Amino acid sequence: MNPDLLGPLMFGAALVLIFSGYPVAFALGGTSLIFAVIGMQMDLLNFAMLQAISQRIFGVMHNYTLLAVPFFILMGTILERTGLARDLLKTMGNIFGPLRGGLGFSVILVGTLLAAATGVVGATVVAMGMIALPVMLKYNYSKTLASGIVSASGTLGQVIPPSIVLIVLADQLGVAVGDLFVGSLLPGLMLAAMYLIYVAGVAIAAPKAAPAMPAADRSMRGRKLRWEIVRVMMPPLTLIAVVLGSIFIGWATPTEAGAFGALGAIVLAALNRRLTFASVRESMDTTARLTSMVMFILVGSQTFSLVFRGLYGDLWIEDLLTNLPGGAIGFLLLVNLAIFLLGFFIDFFEIAFIIVPLVAPVAARMLSPMFAEFDEPARMALVWFGVLIGMNLQTSFLTPPFGFSLFYLRGVAPVEVSTGQIYRGAVPFIAIQLIGLLLLFYYPQLVTWLITIGFGQQA
Repeated sequence: MNPDLLGPLMFGAALVLIFSGYPVAFALGGTSLIFAVIGMQMDLLNFAMLQAISQRIFGVMHNYTLLAVPFFILMGTILERTGLARDLLKTMGNIFGPLRGGLGFSVILVGTLLAAATGVVGATVVAMGMIALPVMLKYNYSKTLASGIVSASGTLGQVIPPSIVLIVLADQLGVAVGDLFVGSLLPGLMLAAMYLIYVAGVAIAAPKAAPAMPAADRSMRGRKLRWEIVRVMMPPLTLIAVVLGSIFIGWATPTEAGAFGALGAIVLAALNRRLTFASVRESMDTTARLTSMVMFILVGSQTFSLVFRGLYGDLWIEDLLTNLPGGAIGFLLLVNLAIFLLGFFIDFFEIAFIIVPLVAPVAARMLSPMFAEFDEPARMALVWFGVLIGMNLQTSFLTPPFGFSLFYLRGVAPVEVSTGQIYRGAVPFIAIQLIGLLLLFYYPQLVTWLITIGFGQQA
């Protein structure tokens, strides 16, 4: 066998196993061990190199940045399990209820807040699907429009910090989590604003698709409504502002801010008399499951990366990407297209752990000239590249027929909402996402501006 083919064959074998439904962590680890044996038989690898696997696993265990993952998951699940989304939606509904499309505005704004509180797409989509979708249908919203609003709003957790995927991407790209959080803030808010503009346009063009709430159903007005806004919205907004602000200003690392956020969520739940043993147990169970999944995939990806590099697969990837027609533009188009297509079939964690480490060194070298005016062009290039990947993955979450957000919503949507209506509802928001991706491509300042004025730079 030609030794130059081992790297491509290893990459292909891992993808075949993953697409077959085999657990990703074991697909990566198993493929690595099989090709390690083949490599040793061909004198390309030695056993001493494989001993580095244990050192890499211990390196993962000592990775301080990744400690932020369970903290932010716990913060979000505590807030979600204790009724935050329900209270926020009820209050927002009373604020925007008199407007056509007001419930749609409320769902998008609550989705944005939950994205900043949970950082987990599945949790946000399921919560909004169970709470918001029946309410919108009750007030005669178009089933297609309502489904699209809920599924798209839930995906904002991909790019609005403290997104879990941004933490993982920062680790795999070798950039500061704080930089990626700061860089993704404006693009995430821009997407939310574009969603609001679209819903406003639908409400004007087709009033029956997004009617106003009847006055009789708006239970709070005047002083009572103002008090409810303070009581329901200020505590979580303050918590989110403190957590993210401490990271942006540089007072705390993401891990420290995540720990404070988890503690703050528990305190808020206790103050609202919502902190029960069942809610804490369910939140900790969800946190343990998600964190364990991430860690197992990371261990498998570390093994895969080590063996793949030992078989010179990294040189194959580098040669393939650097010789594309179009230079940096060709590289960006190919990588983003590949990530977009892979996002139909495999989870964003898997893409972050498998694809990103392979393309990051090439991205740093090929994209740095685009940021030559900065003191650290490679740093800015990788932050911009990371936000592009995050938004790209967010788009693939909505794309029929395999978008994960659509599956999450299908699992909790009322029976009168068909799968076809969920798919059709997502199409306009996919177009909005692609417009947002193009704006991000043509205006990197959307990512770099906040960093250049002094925010971020926390590891």
